Amino acid sequence: MRNVPAITLVVGVAAAMPAAAEEAFEAELAGHALLPASTFLPAPTDAPAAFQVSGRFTGPGGARVDEVYALEGSTWLADDDAPRTTGLYRPFVGQPVQGFSGIRSLGDDRFLVLTDNGFGSKVNSPDAMLMFHIVEIDWDSGRARLANTVFLSDPDGIVPFRLVNEFTDARYLTGADFDLESIQPAGDRYWFGDEFGPYLFATDTDGKVVAFHETLVDGEVVQSPDHHAVRMPAVPGEVTFPARRSRGFEGMAIAPDGSVLYPMFEGPLWDAEAGAFEADAAGQQFLRIIEFDLASETFTDRHWRYRLGQNGNNIGDFNMIDDTRALVIERDNGEGDPRLACEGEARSDCFNKPAEFKRVYLIDLAETNDDGFVRKVGYVDLMNINDPKGVALNGTIDERFTFPFVTIEDVDVVDANHIIVANDNNLPFSTGRTIGAADHNEFILLNVGDFLDSR
Repeated sequence: MRNVPAITLVVGVAAAMPAAAEEAFEAELAGHALLPASTFLPAPTDAPAAFQVSGRFTGPGGARVDEVYALEGSTWLADDDAPRTTGLYRPFVGQPVQGFSGIRSLGDDRFLVLTDNGFGSKVNSPDAMLMFHIVEIDWDSGRARLANTVFLSDPDGIVPFRLVNEFTDARYLTGADFDLESIQPAGDRYWFGDEFGPYLFATDTDGKVVAFHETLVDGEVVQSPDHHAVRMPAVPGEVTFPARRSRGFEGMAIAPDGSVLYPMFEGPLWDAEAGAFEADAAGQQFLRIIEFDLASETFTDRHWRYRLGQNGNNIGDFNMIDDTRALVIERDNGEGDPRLACEGEARSDCFNKPAEFKRVYLIDLAETNDDGFVRKVGYVDLMNINDPKGVALNGTIDERFTFPFVTIEDVDVVDANHIIVANDNNLPFSTGRTIGAADHNEFILLNVGDFLDSR
């Protein structure tokens, strides 16, 4: 996901539910580790040679730049009046491991993580290869290590539209083909939720596509402006699609028994009849959680509604912790510690639009009202984490640690008392931790036993 300006909704389409008080739970930092921003991998040997360089199309206007390290990285926040350098130059040699947009705990401090689509859009990411990894974390040293990487490909032509690598034997997938935001292992397959279509597809353990599905909501195909069938009109006019760009599938949970997936949209869908994005009667926007049956590989007619804490927020990840309860990241579009915010006019040596709303919610799919809104049981504030033992590698002031990244897109339960949270660092466009330096891939381990026990 990449940041876009928020759209304010003024028309409601669903009945309101009285909001119960959401309990805030304390979190203590139990571990902090990072994978450096400048972590790159060579492209596979059977990929076109051009993929040994990436980021050629990230310059002004998307024009190709062939000279490596010719373009300086800078922040991309749309409403930032004083962009800051990130200290990295592109195009890069190799493929960036960069920000992670999905995570699953595998036990023994090993985690399945998914690299985001590339450089932020369909247009600028045709030379970014799609991949997932297994990461091993040593919380004592604060280091994360790549243990294994799998590149995605479609050699059997399962994907029904033209790929960047259409006329190659391996047909490796790129960030111009899909924007992958969620991953779930199920049996001998990995399932992926995509934002461009939005689509749902699966690969085998080697990363080869074995299944592909359009998204159905209420029996209708849902498309975004990046769907392969959406075309710009020949003359000025209107193109209708229910999912905003970069607001397709973001989180995707799986039932503990592996029977169904729960894809979740990042933003509200457009209601054409109301002429507005979906919201309750009070104008509060909500997101849809839908259900996909893995045995039949079909979308069911079940769905849930998740009411946002404030309009314009997005979700970052979604994972079940038991049969009905789940963790959801909800966040605003700010980045940077508010304790280091600019005072007065915007400057490049401080945070002009700091992070404010960064939370991990616990929700219960079994507790919904008549309109299908899930109950938010409580939350952990990622901008107010206890660090009395000085665990943090960076980011703690007066024993309070913040996780102030614009895109926080990874959360899962680790054990009965701990959850892991990680960021998508938007390489090389985000500098939410240290001004003037590209964000690393950070992982934090939070002690939140009371939170996980709450119902």
